Amino acid sequence: MRYLIVSDMHGNGDAFRAVLRTVRRKRFDATLVLGDLVGYGASPDHVVELLNDLPGTVHTVRGNHDKVAAGIDDGASFNAAALAAARWTMERMTASNLKLVRELPEGPLVIEDGDPPKLAICHGSPADEDTYLFAEQEAWSGFQAAPGAHVTFFGHTHLPSVFIQHRGGVRAVLLRGNRGRLRLHPGLRYLINPGSVGQPRDRNPLASFMMFDSESQVVSWKRVRYPIRRAQRRIEKAGLPKSLAERLSYGM
Repeated sequence: MRYLIVSDMHGNGDAFRAVLRTVRRKRFDATLVLGDLVGYGASPDHVVELLNDLPGTVHTVRGNHDKVAAGIDDGASFNAAALAAARWTMERMTASNLKLVRELPEGPLVIEDGDPPKLAICHGSPADEDTYLFAEQEAWSGFQAAPGAHVTFFGHTHLPSVFIQHRGGVRAVLLRGNRGRLRLHPGLRYLINPGSVGQPRDRNPLASFMMFDSESQVVSWKRVRYPIRRAQRRIEKAGLPKSLAERLSYGM
């Protein structure tokens, strides 16, 4: 199976469209969406509509911003800018698109079954959809949680990264550069983050995504340019906090 993997679009339709244009000539059996379709950016409807137009099977889990924008969570843990964007999103999205976001399933979600499962997806961690996996100890808890898949793709941190579980513990690897490949080892387990399409935070402003061939066990990552200034103008015109536009220039 060949997968396109995207996460954390955050209402940035310009970035998401650029990613989809980049892969338009590639064949995928399914697309894996790791949550946070909305929040921060000013094009939430566009992101949902692009997702609806994708060919083939699409597996999606909800993110924390999806929950707040849909009214499932009150956003008490959000900073002022994030909460303002979530409320703006709730008020501006079409009823049908907001319903779709509200009905997104909670992760983890098993994609390829087995004993243990071969492939799963979640937003934050297999242990808790809202947990950030920044360090080895947090990843260790994720590895111990159900469903115990060989490979789990996760989002939430906006950092392209890999956590590898081996006999000695867990090793973290940040994925640098605008492209690369990693062949997975059958005797190890992996938690893999494709980074963010719509709001990168690794000081690289280019939209980030991954592809995975589960037969060859090769993960590849890529960064693509998109019209950042256009996305910023949309945020400014919407009256959203200026910081949400400014950070797109710096990838942080």
